[in-house]
Amino acid sequence: MGVENLTTVVIGAGHAGLAASHFLSAASIDHVVLERGEVANSWRRERWDSLRLLTPNWCSRLPGYRYDGPDPDGYMTVAEVIEFIDRFATVCRAPVRTGTAVTSVRRVDGGYHVTTSQGELRCRSVVIASGACNRPVVPPFAEAIPPFIEQITPFDYRGPSQLPEGGVLVVGASATGVQLADEIRRSGRPVILSVGEHVRMPRTYRGRDVLWWMDAAGVWDQRHDEIEDLNRARRLPSPQLIGSPERRTLDLNALMDAGVELVGRMAVVRDGRALFSGGLRNVLSLADLKLGRLLTTFDEWATEKGIDGEVPPPERPEPTRVPASPRLQIDLTRGEIRSIVWATGFRPDYEWLDVPVLDAKGQLRHDGGVVDSPGLYALGLPVLRRRKSTFIHGIEDDAREVIDHLVGYLAGRVN
Repeated sequence: MGVENLTTVVIGAGHAGLAASHFLSAASIDHVVLERGEVANSWRRERWDSLRLLTPNWCSRLPGYRYDGPDPDGYMTVAEVIEFIDRFATVCRAPVRTGTAVTSVRRVDGGYHVTTSQGELRCRSVVIASGACNRPVVPPFAEAIPPFIEQITPFDYRGPSQLPEGGVLVVGASATGVQLADEIRRSGRPVILSVGEHVRMPRTYRGRDVLWWMDAAGVWDQRHDEIEDLNRARRLPSPQLIGSPERRTLDLNALMDAGVELVGRMAVVRDGRALFSGGLRNVLSLADLKLGRLLTTFDEWATEKGIDGEVPPPERPEPTRVPASPRLQIDLTRGEIRSIVWATGFRPDYEWLDVPVLDAKGQLRHDGGVVDSPGLYALGLPVLRRRKSTFIHGIEDDAREVIDHLVGYLAGRVN
């Protein structure tokens, strides 16, 4: 089998790769979209059963395509997200090749050589749209956990029934951690939640979904080159939200009301004991402080736009209650904990990328999606060009601008 020649190769057929394909087609750039599994593969293979989008349905939009169902204020289930992305692939006639795993991308004269499970390609440009959450992050001290304790990540978790009976330690309090802690606690199991840095956010504020405020007040549209500490912004955990039909707020107070025990950040496992940071009070206070600043931004915008009379008056959530004496250690050998869920984040997988464009932490070096190698681009990463970059509705603007740069590169207008 010979080497196939193309202008552009897009890696990944999730919403980001398909949006790239839309704009490449509009620019008459011949290309393919390579997908290791199926369209929307991560949604099909790496999500738990009860998960819903954090964003309301009115947010679900892709280039020239948007949600048009009967429940704009609802939150899509996993099956509905898969159908939404699948239909977009059909509508935009994306040239997707499923079951095609990329095993190598390397720089050659005039572009890139892409090796896949189905053959080899040469191209002038590559768009990496394989996602930021390819692999779960598990701390090295997980190896010291006693062997009778079952360890699981969100990639493998489907529901509480797969966990052994007994206590569960959920490590991490971002959107994933609080949702899993809530679901597991509702199954009747004792749950302890290890809390590190997190972003607190109510589901609704002043009668509107909090993400309506993020959108209307322009917070989501803040550009990467306007953010003072961009690296920190890109590392922030996802906000503590859940897309439930009843639009309920799922913060640490709600979890404590449900019987979840809070402890500090898990620091190490030593001699069969899990040790936790003593800084829980400070972590909670910092999250509350940042939430207050965000809500003040919304209030100031409402006053500036003259809509104070159209929405309920400002109200502030109760401060996060600090447990009286949070435990600093748990003896894992005594049987109190039977399973641990590592909700400690995710990272991209670039093992196939044979181009020297990764920093010391394994992250792509890029400026707004323009990677540090001519003709190489990225989409779908946190705060790629805007704060909304990783959300489904945030990809359109990013993809348009990144593909505009790619077209300029092919035409010799930019380096």
